[in-house]
Amino acid sequence: MKFKDLLISPVFPAGHRWNFAKRKKGYESDITALVRTMLEDERIVADQRFAWERWRAEDRVTKKV
Repeated sequence: MKFKDLLISPVFPAGHRWNFAKRKKGYESDITALVRTMLEDERIVADQRFAWERWRAEDRVTKKV
């Protein structure tokens, strides 16, 4: 992979607050609600998908030690 092909991760301003609400039916922790809300942002979804695909494509994952 070339450096020019790298996706630039989203940057949020210092002090950025995520407005999240827990689901009413059943238990949901604060962190689960926060992550669920963060994944509604397309920039974060694209960044995480790129990171996952890059990790899966690395040679170290496919080679036996």
